Amino acid sequence: MASFAEPIIAAHDRARFHVTCYSDVIGGDAVTQRIRSLADAWRDTADDNDEDLHRRIVEDGIDVLIDLAGHTADNRMGVFARRAAPVQVSWIGYPATTGLSRMDYRVTDTLADPKGDADLWHTETLLRLESGFLCYRPPDDTPIPVPKYDRAPTFGSFNNFSKVNDKVIDIWSELLVAKPRSRLMLKCRQLADEGTRNRLQHAFFTRGVGAERLVLQGRIRSREAHMALYGEVDVALDTFPYNGTTTTCEALWMGVPVVTMSGERHAARVGDSLLSRAGWPEWIARDKSQYIEAACRLVAERPKPQVIRDRLAGSSIMDAGAVTGAFEAALGEVWRRRCRQSA
Repeated sequence: MASFAEPIIAAHDRARFHVTCYSDVIGGDAVTQRIRSLADAWRDTADDNDEDLHRRIVEDGIDVLIDLAGHTADNRMGVFARRAAPVQVSWIGYPATTGLSRMDYRVTDTLADPKGDADLWHTETLLRLESGFLCYRPPDDTPIPVPKYDRAPTFGSFNNFSKVNDKVIDIWSELLVAKPRSRLMLKCRQLADEGTRNRLQHAFFTRGVGAERLVLQGRIRSREAHMALYGEVDVALDTFPYNGTTTTCEALWMGVPVVTMSGERHAARVGDSLLSRAGWPEWIARDKSQYIEAACRLVAERPKPQVIRDRLAGSSIMDAGAVTGAFEAALGEVWRRRCRQSA
């Protein structure tokens, strides 16, 4: 989440907004310190229970409270349920409704949440930013790896293993069968477990793909080594119906094209939003055949990595000024709406 929250915090118009950050991080690291330097006020809250944190936020006089966690581990939904601020907003950290009647808004865009059914699936009112709902800040000093073409064509996915379901394995297997010289590299922390690796290899084997065509990698502690591993991948394969977000941005930044499958819900449409905004609608599949066709075409074409990075850098995905401006305009409008209702 730091990759998306940091550029917005840095770009806020300080003449209009005062930014207080509530950090639940224990210890922290260099990224924590960097974001802390950008905030107007900083509160370390890991030791606060929900009641204590609620009291601190009220005492700080926060007008708009923004959540970056949703229903993920160690979340603070209890603070929002207590109504810690007049306006409460969900953004980035959770790809669905919080279900809380006291969470007033959720930030998104028209591609990730098209008008219509998406509004019915939320307790929040959706704030659709014309710029797109996020802005990406890549890690510092991440040169594009030199492509290696003296190896087998390689597809890859660095998404969390919980996103890899039977349907995903079905289509990835069909892709590998269609490209018999290719291999698939998967990287996630769960693959450090031998039992998980064995079950995954068996799943592919029953679909006609031998273990020798799979490259399974557990977590890499170094960010630099993690990013450099994209040098072993020719085409990144997005998961579905739960798309990647950080993984998609990282792959593009490292010069690797991404194929995604667009679905019905926000979690299944993030890839659609990102690739459309970056100018690659042809990498967005609507069904299995389009997904396999796009992946086969890209692994044959092997687009130049620097061209991919340059287009990403020139898109709204990395335009902190445009996204922050749209974000501020939306927050300003909902605050004025709140004031009118209270008058």
